[in-house]
Amino acid sequence: MRRFTFHRFWAVVLKEFVQMKRDRLTFAMMIGIPLIQLTLFGFAINSDPKHLPAAVLNADSGPFARTLVAAMQHSDYFEFTREVHTEDQAAKLLQIGAVQFVATFPEDFSRRLLRGERPTILLEADATDPAATGPALAAMRSLADAALDRDLRGPLARFKANTAAVNIVVHAHYNPENNTQYNVVPGLMGVVLTMTMIIITSLAITRERERGTMENLLATPARPLEVMAGKILPYILVGYVQVTLILIASRFFFHVPMVGSLPLLYAIVLLFIAANLAVGITFSTLASNQLQAMQMAFFFFLPSILLSGFMFPFRGMPPWAQWIGTCLPLTHFLRIVRGILLKGSSLGDIAPELWPLALFLVVAMTLGLKRYRQTLD
Repeated sequence: MRRFTFHRFWAVVLKEFVQMKRDRLTFAMMIGIPLIQLTLFGFAINSDPKHLPAAVLNADSGPFARTLVAAMQHSDYFEFTREVHTEDQAAKLLQIGAVQFVATFPEDFSRRLLRGERPTILLEADATDPAATGPALAAMRSLADAALDRDLRGPLARFKANTAAVNIVVHAHYNPENNTQYNVVPGLMGVVLTMTMIIITSLAITRERERGTMENLLATPARPLEVMAGKILPYILVGYVQVTLILIASRFFFHVPMVGSLPLLYAIVLLFIAANLAVGITFSTLASNQLQAMQMAFFFFLPSILLSGFMFPFRGMPPWAQWIGTCLPLTHFLRIVRGILLKGSSLGDIAPELWPLALFLVVAMTLGLKRYRQTLD
C-alpha cells in the first residue's frame, strides 16, 4: 500500500487548477452565481414595497381630502400617478395593472367630517399579489389618523373623540381573501415552463454533439430552421401537457378562480414556450458539453425567478432590477396568466405584455439560428 505523499497530492491540485482555467465558463459560473445572488438578495429583493402606483378619484373640494392624499403620497407607500373622474376609469386601471390602488373620496367628504359623521374613504387594491399590497393597507389606518390629527384641532378636536375620524373601506379586488395560492399557483406555470423548456432543450443539441449524432444532421438536406422546428415541436407538446396538469391542479386542489378565457391562455402559452425553447437552443449552441449547458440554463433561471415578481413583489424592487426583470419573458407571462385567470383580462388588456414576449422570441430565435449555422460550419 502506497503512502500518502505531498508531491503527488500537489500534482493533483495543480491539475485541477489547470482544468479549471481551461473550463472558463464553469469557473465564471462559480464566481458569477454567488455574486448575482448576493446582489439580488442584498439590493433588489424587498418584502416591504414602497412607491406603489395609485390613482385618486376625488369628488370633494374640501381641504381634508387633499390632506389625506398628501399624507398618503408622503408615506412612501403610495405614489399617485393618475387622477380619474369616473369609477369605470378606476376599474380599468386596476384591470390592466396600471395602478395598484385607487383611493375614492365622496363629494361630501369634508362636510360629513365636520359634522362628525365619520365619512368613508374607499381604497380599492389590486390584491392579486397580497405581499405587494399588504403593508400599504396595514399602514393606511394609522396614516389617516396621523394626517387628520394636525387639522382636527381647536373647535374641531371634538371630532377625534375616541374613535377614528374617518372610516376606511378596503376592497381587495381579484383576491379578496388575500390567498397567496391564487398568486403563486398560476405563477408556477411560468416557472415550470421556464425551467423545463430551457434545460431540456439546451441539453438536447449538446447531447447530440457529444455523442456524435450531430454529424448525421450535417449529412441531411435539412435546413437549420427545419432542424430547430423539428426539435422544439415535441417539447411544445410536453409544455402543453404541463400547463394542463397545472390548470387542473389549480382548479380542483387549490381552488384558484379561472375568470378569463382558457383558449386565450393556451394561445399565449405557445408564444412563451417558443421563447424559452429558443433560449435553450441558443445555450446548446454556446455550450461545449451538457454541464455547461446546464450551468447557462441555471444562470438564466435564477434572475428569472427572483426578478419576475414570482417570489417577491416586482414593484418593490429598485428601478435597475425592474429594468432587468422587464427584459425577462417570465415577468410578462406572469402578468398575463394572472390577469387572465384572476382578472378575466381580454386580449386587449394583455396586449402591452405580448409584444415584449414576441420581441424576445424574435431576438432569441435569431441568435439561435445564427449560432446553429456556426455550429454546423
